[in-house]
Amino acid sequence: MKRPRLRRAALAVSAVLLAFAAAELLQARLARDRFDHLVHRALFPSCTSCHTGIASADGPGDAGVWPSAASCAACHDGTVEARVDWEPPPAPRTNLRFAHPTHVRAVAGERTDSVVLCQACHAEANDDRMAVKLAVAGNCIDCHRLGAAHLDVPDAECTTCHVPLAQAVRLTADDIAAFPRPSSHDRDDFVEAGHARLAKVGPDPVGASCATCHARNFCAECHVNAPEIAAIRALAVDSRVIGRDSITPPKSHLQRDFIEAHGDLAADGARRCVTCHTQESCLVCHVGTPRVAQALTVASPARSRGAVTRRSRPASHGADFSATHAAPASASPQTCAACHARPQCLDCHVPNPTDGSPGYHRAGFLATHPVQAYQRTASCSDCHNPAQFCSSCHASAGLASVEVPLDAGYHDAKRFFVAGHGQAARQSLESCVSCHTENDCMSCHATSTQGGRNLSPHGPGFDADRLRRRNPQVCTACHGAAIPQ
Repeated sequence: MKRPRLRRAALAVSAVLLAFAAAELLQARLARDRFDHLVHRALFPSCTSCHTGIASADGPGDAGVWPSAASCAACHDGTVEARVDWEPPPAPRTNLRFAHPTHVRAVAGERTDSVVLCQACHAEANDDRMAVKLAVAGNCIDCHRLGAAHLDVPDAECTTCHVPLAQAVRLTADDIAAFPRPSSHDRDDFVEAGHARLAKVGPDPVGASCATCHARNFCAECHVNAPEIAAIRALAVDSRVIGRDSITPPKSHLQRDFIEAHGDLAADGARRCVTCHTQESCLVCHVGTPRVAQALTVASPARSRGAVTRRSRPASHGADFSATHAAPASASPQTCAACHARPQCLDCHVPNPTDGSPGYHRAGFLATHPVQAYQRTASCSDCHNPAQFCSSCHASAGLASVEVPLDAGYHDAKRFFVAGHGQAARQSLESCVSCHTENDCMSCHATSTQGGRNLSPHGPGFDADRLRRRNPQVCTACHGAAIPQ
């Protein structure tokens, strides 16, 4: 007799537990979906049964957009249906350019006999009218006759459905980061050339389509020249936009010979380099030729860091290049000077008395250096100060003139050098100025009234008119403004 009672009690408890479980599931589903339209599709033949004022509401908080809690309680009274605690959902996080009254008036003005049903925007084609979604992009595109899938629509048409990012104030940083990428942005040339064309559309300083997804701070992460670009300045700054961890180099920069060839590219179009690089980018390598960086902007707190360059060995500098670099360095020293400064050379090429290494010059160079210095086969002044280094050595060796500027001493290899020094001066004046100043010349070649000996510095066949026409400033060194005619 007790067993049936126990069984009935167990069944009653199970029913209560199932009821609680069903109620919890219902509450969980309502908390997730807010309202299950499909479950209620048989009760409401029209969407406006609940959304009474939707056709005239400008915003989600207007009266008539959402049903009242009392209308829900008509069924969910705890007897017919379980009670529910319902309240209108928060305003949707969206950047859609949409208002129901505007669309109602637009459709009525274009198609006077048309009735716009809610499912035209809020349900997929062939779905139940109560399979409600916030908005179906394909339906919007078809109605506006844009003729493409959502992400394939021309970029200039983004503003048809979307407001600028700065106006979509309810979107979060995660919402913005999850924006889908338009197919136009996947073209091979989009980064290097394509997006620049899209950024300026019509008379506006910036394409309004760019403002749909982008903010000024997003562009400025690559564009160190952002303060000078009107299209970027026209964008709003938005702290919700998440920055990049790094900048992907263009494909042209990934070519094997790019390091050797980039100089020509920079000379032909430095305006392209200034997009991503500051002067500091060049100076990482061009320590010997800082002038190449002058076309770029200087890094400052008002600009982004831009591209970060790292110094690397060119492909021509193999593992044994230190042993073979002498020939290319002698043949084309200006190429070396692009990246190297004199102190780097002197790290190795300064004589070391501890190991007897000769340094830059080969053994026995001292005996032959007059010929090389005179013929300028090597540029002594690159490493030496002629007025100090050369003169001090010649003076200590007794090879310097003591009283008369062209007396025996430095020029004692040729006894009567003073008689033919004019030709040497005309051929290599740089050698003369290593030791001599203009006063040394004027002591002989000035007029007696100027304290000289009236010796003409002009050689045989001198054509004064020809020289005056070519460069009259040379004449002023001796004659001043009164150049003889």
